[in-house]
Parts: sequence; C-alpha cells; structure tokens
Amino acid sequence: MISKGLTVRGAQMHGQRCIPMLIDRPVAGEIETAQPATHTLSLDGAPTAYDMFKRKNDACAPAAVRPQL
Repeated sequence: MISKGLTVRGAQMHGQRCIPMLIDRPVAGEIETAQPATHTLSLDGAPTAYDMFKRKNDACAPAAVRPQL
C-alpha cells in the first residue's frame, strides 16, 4: 500500500444501538419486509433507478435493478 500510494479508510457502526431497533421495526409492522424494493427496473434503467432513489421521486426507497427484465 505504501509504494502504491493507496489510502485505506473505514468507519464504525454503532451496532449495539442500531441493530435492536432494526430488528424491532419489522416485528412492529413499521417496515414491510415482503418486498423491500419499491421499483424494479432493467439493467438499462439503472441510471434512472439511482436518480429516483437519490431524489426520492415517486416514493422510491429503494429500486431493484434486474438484468433479465
């Protein structure tokens, strides 16, 4: 890494604080787990999917990209 001039970066996640809440929300019915993607697009539609998710257009959270569509 030194001779290549690479930089390694990382971050920590507060799992002890976040994980219990993420487990409890689907159990309480606050998060629908049957279909987590709100939109499904073909691979050609990936740029549109990313833009929809970024801008939260049409309540997109998140979009699934499937190559075989």
